[in-house]
Amino acid sequence: MVPAERYREIEVSGSPREMGRQLGEAAAEDVRAFCAVALERLQETMQVRPERARALAEVCLPVAREYSPDSVEELEGLAEAVAVPLWQIMLLQIRNQFTPGPDAGCTSLSVPDPSGKGAIVAQNWDNDPALDAFTIVLTRRPTGKPALMTLTQAGLISYIGFNSEGIGACLNSLPAPSRAHGVPHYFTLRELYEADSLAGAVEAIQRAERAIPANIMLATPEGPANLEVTIDSVQVLRPDETSWITHTNHCLHPEFCHYNAEFPELIGSHPRKARIDELFQASSADPGVAEIKTALRDHQDYPRSICRHVNDDPDHGYWQTVFSVIIESERQRMHVSRGTPCNQSYEVYQL
Repeated sequence: MVPAERYREIEVSGSPREMGRQLGEAAAEDVRAFCAVALERLQETMQVRPERARALAEVCLPVAREYSPDSVEELEGLAEAVAVPLWQIMLLQIRNQFTPGPDAGCTSLSVPDPSGKGAIVAQNWDNDPALDAFTIVLTRRPTGKPALMTLTQAGLISYIGFNSEGIGACLNSLPAPSRAHGVPHYFTLRELYEADSLAGAVEAIQRAERAIPANIMLATPEGPANLEVTIDSVQVLRPDETSWITHTNHCLHPEFCHYNAEFPELIGSHPRKARIDELFQASSADPGVAEIKTALRDHQDYPRSICRHVNDDPDHGYWQTVFSVIIESERQRMHVSRGTPCNQSYEVYQL
């Protein structure tokens, strides 16, 4: 293995505004650069002019504030510390609302924790490698709420991670209709991290007037679970014939499967799902961290493999596994490879 470079670690605490200001003081350059790249990519790939980007960000702000006032207050503190307009910080949260197309093609899973309590949730995050430069491991310790650790781009209100109550979350794009206006996905995810049960996690998502569909793979105190989320409904998937559950980028719940024919398959979603299931079914016992690492390093069906590398595909060839993450929510830690897990070791981050 090539020695891995750890992601930068930042810890903030206190009120929402205090946490935003602390993050801004610690990562001002990263946040400003991420804002600039987000605006540039919208212009380059979707011909979205800055005026239109600002207008949508400002329209979504009151909707987000009504849903989660603390989250907006944190972003206000961040904008003050970084010295950028609030709409640019808000744009980071809504940039995936400008197009119905997917923004990542990931493979995720949740398995029972060997201890018999809770679950382990994991994924390969396949996306634009340019985002690696703005990625950090951020610990928040908000006053009166659960602590949480996320693997995130600096400036997002929430992303992949876990909280101190045993809730862990990984994310996949899901093919289903979206709308431009609504509560941004990252806000609903942040509220999910305030839950201490599967029911609480579901309620956090259900109460939002959501803007985009998403798949959320979960570790919960009740064990593995998966949420297929559309703008109108939230469906819970639990392990059925196996003790574990896996997901890629197509719908599995019977009420949503018709969407699979309406949206193009994302970088071999069905074969990736079949392959990771095959790898787990070949194991004589429930997969643990070691078996998960082996599965996430798999290259069958390259270049549309679980472990994804840059290739000459004209549409998604620049995507690669930017990082691989395994979250042991009950042990309050995550294993992260910075880069493809086949040639980078996993580093451990402890809450």
